[in-house]
Amino acid sequence: MPKLIRLYIVNAAIGFALSVVFVAALVGFDVGGLGRLILGSDIGGVALAMLVVFNGVVFAGVQFGFAIMRMAADSDDDRGQGPNLRLEPIPLRVPVQNPSRHPNVGRFPNAKR
Repeated sequence: MPKLIRLYIVNAAIGFALSVVFVAALVGFDVGGLGRLILGSDIGGVALAMLVVFNGVVFAGVQFGFAIMRMAADSDDDRGQGPNLRLEPIPLRVPVQNPSRHPNVGRFPNAKR
């Protein structure tokens, strides 16, 4: 099996395991009355399954993204030192116009000069 597929499957499994722990904590601590609502309903199992699956998709994606970004940070040898850039002013030549001959002179009498 390719390493990338194995990495995805392992991290997706970790994400779904975190989802089970998260949903168990939600129901166990009765956050917002959710535990009473789920355990008191006749279709509470469907609600639990939906919570685990939907949170599992989110947690698996975040876990996989974290693993991919962690791989990139480990392979950097320069440890955050970017390119050697120097900031220098660039001289520009701007042609000077006669302000009295400018086409907008006099058109905006309230403008500050």
